[in-house]
Amino acid sequence: MKKRVLVILGHPRADSFCGVLADTYTRAATEAGAEVRRVDVSALDFDPLGVKGENHAPPPESDILSVQSDIRWARHLVFVYPIWWGTVPALLKGFLERTFAAGFAIDFPERPPYYAPLLKGRSARLITTMNTPPLIYRWLLRAPGHNVMKHAVLQLCGIKPVRITAFGPIRSSTPASREKWIAKVRAMGRRRR
Repeated sequence: MKKRVLVILGHPRADSFCGVLADTYTRAATEAGAEVRRVDVSALDFDPLGVKGENHAPPPESDILSVQSDIRWARHLVFVYPIWWGTVPALLKGFLERTFAAGFAIDFPERPPYYAPLLKGRSARLITTMNTPPLIYRWLLRAPGHNVMKHAVLQLCGIKPVRITAFGPIRSSTPASREKWIAKVRAMGRRRR
């Protein structure tokens, strides 16, 4: 059976370097024989705030329901996005809150352990770009955005392992360094990891 991969581009602009990396991974995984679906968060029609009243989110829009169907289908999720102000862009955060909702990704029973992950059996890869040098982000800032995505979102919902690849600093990168990063993502896509 072919590996089923869902690539999620979390950059607000599809024509960004993150878009190039998502395109590269998608193409390489497809060429390696995987079934690949792609979601560009910026192209979805949904309310990223999802506030209808206190503690009540509106019903999920059709685009969110479609993405949830894609997540159920996938065995491996690949998120490609920038790190801004230490974490994910606001649009991606709103997407996560609306998509990985209670009842779909996690349940909250009244007895211990007080949460039940609903997305077990899937793995994930985070491919991030940033202007902060990755070593400073990891060791000095303690990688807040990576920790939130890995531990507080994906692993809490049962998705593991979660692997992380960070590229940067983008602002001072050269065409040669970007080509090396693209080649690394191409190799990940071929291995579907």
